[in-house]
Amino acid sequence: MKAKLTATAALMMAGALALSGCGGAATSGTAGGGGGGDAEQGLDGRGPITYVQGKDNSNVVRPLIEKWNAAHPNEKVTFKEQTDQADQQHDDLVQHFQAKGADYDVVDVDVVWTAEFAAKGWLQPLKDKMALDTSAMLKPTVDSGTYKGTLYAAPQTSDGGILYYRKDLVPTAPTTWEEMMGMCSIAKANNIGCYAGQFSKYEGLTVNASEAINSSGGSVLDKDGKPSLNTADAKAGLENLAKAYADGNIPKEAITYKEEESRQAFQDGKLLFLRNWPYVYNLATTEGSSKVKDVLGMTALPGKDGPGASTLGGHNLAVSVYSKNKATALDFLKFMTSEETEKFYATQGSLAPVLGALYEDKELVAKLPYLPVLKTSIENAVPRPVSPFYPAVTKAIQENAYSAIKGEKTVETALSDMQKSIESAGAAG
Repeated sequence: MKAKLTATAALMMAGALALSGCGGAATSGTAGGGGGGDAEQGLDGRGPITYVQGKDNSNVVRPLIEKWNAAHPNEKVTFKEQTDQADQQHDDLVQHFQAKGADYDVVDVDVVWTAEFAAKGWLQPLKDKMALDTSAMLKPTVDSGTYKGTLYAAPQTSDGGILYYRKDLVPTAPTTWEEMMGMCSIAKANNIGCYAGQFSKYEGLTVNASEAINSSGGSVLDKDGKPSLNTADAKAGLENLAKAYADGNIPKEAITYKEEESRQAFQDGKLLFLRNWPYVYNLATTEGSSKVKDVLGMTALPGKDGPGASTLGGHNLAVSVYSKNKATALDFLKFMTSEETEKFYATQGSLAPVLGALYEDKELVAKLPYLPVLKTSIENAVPRPVSPFYPAVTKAIQENAYSAIKGEKTVETALSDMQKSIESAGAAG
C-alpha cells in the first residue's frame, strides 16, 4: 500500500478513473438483465461479505470498512483491492461473474459498466426486498446506475466536466458555445489559444464528443439504446468542434491533448478556456509554476442556450446476483452511500458526493469551493452512451469524431459512419 495521497492527487486519480472505465469487450454470460433464479437467492442471507474495488490510493475505503466491521462483528467486510487500471478491474469482474463466483458480494462499477453487467444478468436488481432509497441523490447519478428502468447499482461518487477560464481576460463567463467562440478574439489579441478539451483518440474524446452532441440538443443513443446520430442537432454539436479546430479557435496541438496535456497548457497561460474535470482546480491554484492561480475562473460547460450537458463520471456500488448474503450486502450499500460516508468521500478523497444537499454544505464548500459549479455540471450531465456493447460504441465515437475534427471526414460522413458502426456492434452482440 502506497502512502496516503494528498487530496489533489486523490482528485487526479478520481478524474482519471472517471475517464478510463471503458474496459474490455463484453463477454458472454446470462442474457436478460434480471439475474434469473440467481436474483431470487440469498435475499435474507446475512454474514461476512467481500467488497471489490480498484486501488484505494486515497485511503478512503479502509477506514470505512474498519468502521463497519467494528459495528458489525458478525457481518464483517473483507476488502478485495484490485489494480488501479480500469480495464483490468473490468476484466477481473467479468471473469468472476462468468464463473458465478459467490466470493465477490459487492463490487465497485464504473458508470459505463452498469448496462453491460446488468444485461448479462450479473447484478442484483435493487428493488423489492433489495430496494434502496435514492430520493436525496442527484438524478443523473441515479440514472447512471439504472438499466431499462431498474436500478442495478447504487450511486457512490460522481464527477462532471467544468469550464475553466481566465478571469483577468474574461470578466463574465460565457454561458453558450456561440458566446464562448465570440470571445476567441480576446485569445488572439493576447497571442494564446482559445479553447481546448481532450481531443486525442481515446476515451476522453468520447466524453468531449458526447458533450458536444448532447449540449446541442442531440444524443448518441436514443431512449431505446439505438444510435440517433443522423440528426441536425448531432451534426451541429460535432460541427462546433470541427469548425473551431479548422478556424484555429481550438489550437492545432489540442488534437493530441488528454487531461494532463490540456491542463498543463492552461496552467502555462497558453489557453483562454479549458474543459476538464474538477481535479484541475487544486493543481492550477497551488502549483508554483501555475500562471493562472490568481485568475482562475470556473463555470458550467456552455451549451446551445445555457449550461451544456457534461458527461457524467463516477463510480457506483452493485451487489452480485451470486452473493449468498444479500441482506448484509444491501445494508453495506446503505452505509457506503449515507450522508456521513458521502461527506467523508469529499473531505478524505476529494470525490464528488451524490447527495444534492452536500453541495450547499458550508463546511464542504469552504474546503472545495468548486462544489456549486460542479453541482450545476452534474445536474445537467448525461452518462456516456448506455449500452451493453459500450467498448464498441466508444471506439466508433472516438475514431469518427477524431476524423471529423481533423477534417479527414465531413461531419455528415463521420456521423453516418458512427451510426453504422454502433448499429453493427448491437447486431453483433
